[in-house]
Amino acid sequence: MASAPLNKHIRYEPDEKCSLLSSFVVGIQGIMLMLPPTISVVVVTVLAAGQGEEYLMGAMFAVLIIVGIVTALQASRIGRFGAGHLVVTGVTTNYIPLAVLALDEGGPAMLASLMVVSALFFFAVATWLPQLRRVITPTVSGTVLMLIAVITLPFCLDRFNEVPEGAPAFAGPGVAAVTLIVSTTLVLRAPRRWRPWSMLIGFVSGCVAAGLLGVYDLEQLYTAPWIGIPQVGFQGLDLTPSAGFWALLPMFLIVTLVQAIKGIGDNVVIQRVSWRRPRATDFRLLQSSIYTNGLGILLSGLAGTPPASSYSSFTASVVNMTGVAARNVGYAIAVILLGLALLPKLTGALLTIPSPVVGAFLLTALGIFFVEGLQTIVRDGLDLQKSLVVGLSFAIGAGLQQQNILEGLLGHPWGVLLGNGITAGAVTAMALTVFLNMTGTRPKRLETQLDFSDLPRIDAFMQEVAADMGWSDAATQRLRSAGEETLSSLLQPGNEYPVDIGADKTPRLIIVARPEGGAVEMEFVSALEGEENLEDRLTYLNDEDESVDEREMSFRLLRHYTASVRHQKYHGMDIVTVRVEA
Repeated sequence: MASAPLNKHIRYEPDEKCSLLSSFVVGIQGIMLMLPPTISVVVVTVLAAGQGEEYLMGAMFAVLIIVGIVTALQASRIGRFGAGHLVVTGVTTNYIPLAVLALDEGGPAMLASLMVVSALFFFAVATWLPQLRRVITPTVSGTVLMLIAVITLPFCLDRFNEVPEGAPAFAGPGVAAVTLIVSTTLVLRAPRRWRPWSMLIGFVSGCVAAGLLGVYDLEQLYTAPWIGIPQVGFQGLDLTPSAGFWALLPMFLIVTLVQAIKGIGDNVVIQRVSWRRPRATDFRLLQSSIYTNGLGILLSGLAGTPPASSYSSFTASVVNMTGVAARNVGYAIAVILLGLALLPKLTGALLTIPSPVVGAFLLTALGIFFVEGLQTIVRDGLDLQKSLVVGLSFAIGAGLQQQNILEGLLGHPWGVLLGNGITAGAVTAMALTVFLNMTGTRPKRLETQLDFSDLPRIDAFMQEVAADMGWSDAATQRLRSAGEETLSSLLQPGNEYPVDIGADKTPRLIIVARPEGGAVEMEFVSALEGEENLEDRLTYLNDEDESVDEREMSFRLLRHYTASVRHQKYHGMDIVTVRVEA
């Protein structure tokens, strides 16, 4: 097992505090990325549904407040809420067509009702995440991330040509080129102390170029008031759902599931890019992040606005370009957003940023997003079966996005929704994954207790698995040793029982063995919730001196007997997956 490569560009990890000035500088850059698309989504949704200016101003105010709350909560660890990482949050585009349909069908009350139900479904997905782990796999999540990047790319490129009438044909692409060249050059070659300012300087350079070419419109800045709190409040719930509600509800739930899958991929990406030494994914933090996103959907629904969502592409861009992943940047972003909500003049100034400038940064962010999706797939291992799942799902998603053949077959609105590339690709990937799980070799299962007194039962189970596969004595002994050392690792002194498990109770242990050709994958599922992730611990041992105390022995033996180890931590559950080859 090779040592994990270091992310040497990381200056501040999530648990490290950077200076107040650096926090706000990096926070401003994150806001510059997320604010234009966030405001654009709100404007498009509200105006497309024919709602008035008063509703638009209230929705804009509510969105900034909600996004600020969610961003601060994501940076925290409060109960089961908070990712514990810097998470740039904005408003998702996935609900635009559904929100427009809901507003048109029954107004803000129907949209609020549908979003509240969607939020409850979102919480359920987070709670059932341990049971969904064999369906929502890294292969599925990575494919969805790649599809989101590819499908969003045309909208990004369209912004290059969003310039005032009468402007030169080269104005938009020229402004985008200046922005890209300046920011990319600074990121790649600027001195380390200048890198946190790279995007800000790129924005300024793009705006200067836009001004020189006459495509910088300051009207929104002039007309916006300095201070103001628009009227906003609870939109009410439709307690007597109509036929329109029940017709729209399945669509909302499908998109919510897709959003949950995207949220899983988002948090995986954020955890990967935020540490100097890449760590195994902490699924407890992932669950907490999804709970927080669900709270954002709930608050957005009550306010009658499109839902808030994490922007992993923007987060990865900010972290990669500045080297700052400190959580206090999230608090700085929240403070700035709350201030912007009360200062429409500053919001108007940000709205004047030319579309080609925003498009240039979206192009960079989507490129990073695509690569992160690809890396998520590769890290999980890419065999022939997974290659087909990824390739077919990606082809169907990208193909339907280019030519939606389902719209003619199913009509409106189902044809539009199911023909969406992200939805189609995600459903295909999950369906193929379920098919592989159902048609594979039937797994063997043992339910026991997490205690050394049950080691004879576990050892007999390992011998039975090896005998069914026709393994040699040496391979059988390796499998037995792997089972023993996995149990020993879970019972290390550093691992404590969960608070809600009494001292007189022993956690359950469920072992599932799945034969895969010349190897067997064993899944140890227990209620034990330790502080250390076995993957991180095994990686760390590669860099330690060989003369270690006895406390490390089980980890070293486990690494010796197995081909791979994966440890997933959920609230109230540990899942250790080891692969032993014959």
